[in-house]
Amino acid sequence: MTSTRTLEWTIDGTSFEGVLAVPSSAPRGAVLICHAWAGRAAHEEAFAEGLAAKGYLALANDVYGKGVLGTSNAECEALMTPLAQDRDKLQSRLRAGLDILMEQPEAEGLKAVATGFCFGGLSVLDMARFGAPVEGVAAFHAILGKPEAAGTDEIKAEVLAFQGFDDPMAGPDDLTAFGHEMTERKARWQLLTFGGVSHAFTNEAANVPEAGLMFDPYARDRSYEVLDQFLERLLG
Repeated sequence: MTSTRTLEWTIDGTSFEGVLAVPSSAPRGAVLICHAWAGRAAHEEAFAEGLAAKGYLALANDVYGKGVLGTSNAECEALMTPLAQDRDKLQSRLRAGLDILMEQPEAEGLKAVATGFCFGGLSVLDMARFGAPVEGVAAFHAILGKPEAAGTDEIKAEVLAFQGFDDPMAGPDDLTAFGHEMTERKARWQLLTFGGVSHAFTNEAANVPEAGLMFDPYARDRSYEVLDQFLERLLG
């Protein structure tokens, strides 16, 4: 049986709380899960538990603060925007979560991968851009725009991105720009794009087609299959 426990840490006087999912046997690797714009919620925690069932030590991370969750689009945007505009601050919070994960006794000797959804997708792409100590990153329906000071050195982490071609938050021009960015920085990268698929396709609660937010079971299942192969190769 897998198990979970909460982890707490503090950055500059602000408390953060993540949920760690632990496999029943020795972990195959460690996975940091970065949340969407609403904050660490049931979706990320369930994803962590699913990864633990496959043998990975997984932390549903928190970059907003303990108990901080958006309950409307306006609240979510207000939480996300300051960090999306201050990518150095975002990076410090992401690295803190990764440090907490790798400090756990079960993580000794393990390699790590980071994955995330929407704003969490942007977060893990930035981890690759800024050289976080992970083997790879996997981003689901990410915000793809790079930070102003993204760097020019070679990206060491392998990069995997899953995007809907009809995603209003990352259109065809953004996909092309992302490809050029990754190529220019000599990353080993893959972009799996689903035709007719919008934003938030992994989230079963997404059902606002007029805003471009729509769950798609095929895109979710196919991307999760590819993620399993990615984790197996880098960590398993």
